Amino acid sequence: MARSSSGFVAGLTAAAVVAVGVLAYQASANAPADLSAKPRTPGTAAPSVAPSGGPEQPARDPLAVPAGSGSGERVVYSLADRRVWLVDEKGRVTRTFKVWPSTVDPVPGAYAVTSRSGSVRGSDGVQIEHVVRFATAQDVAIGFSAAVDGSTPSPDPARKTGGIRMKRADGDVMWTFAVIGAKVVVVA
Repeated sequence: MARSSSGFVAGLTAAAVVAVGVLAYQASANAPADLSAKPRTPGTAAPSVAPSGGPEQPARDPLAVPAGSGSGERVVYSLADRRVWLVDEKGRVTRTFKVWPSTVDPVPGAYAVTSRSGSVRGSDGVQIEHVVRFATAQDVAIGFSAAVDGSTPSPDPARKTGGIRMKRADGDVMWTFAVIGAKVVVVA
């Protein structure tokens, strides 16, 4: 019996040695030429290099709330992105959408909703609804609104207007979200 168990152990040992050898060969075949390179997690891309020779910064998610826009419940308006984010008290985006600014922009900073109007005629003569005003710049009231006819403005650059237009469905959500006193943060 000792003979058969020693033969069995010898067989297992030989199989283990062969398995280790196969694995070692596979590892050496897949090893990078430069062993100082950091290993990557499978499925991730290698970092790209900027034209300056340094590593590129990862692209910012265009739907992510801009950094430096504060915390808590707020409306965030990015002048550069022409986009609005509605952010709940836990910092989660409940909705984001593109907007069409007018000829006068608010200065970046924190504001509060100061007045609202259900339906009025805009300074461009278009009937608008769900007007949410939060700032004044160059003696022009600045606020969000939606055109009742669904049109998007092509503002006359010779006129000073402060309407930031959005689609009607977005205007409905803004109207519910941005009550008097609601925080509005404008970023560059």
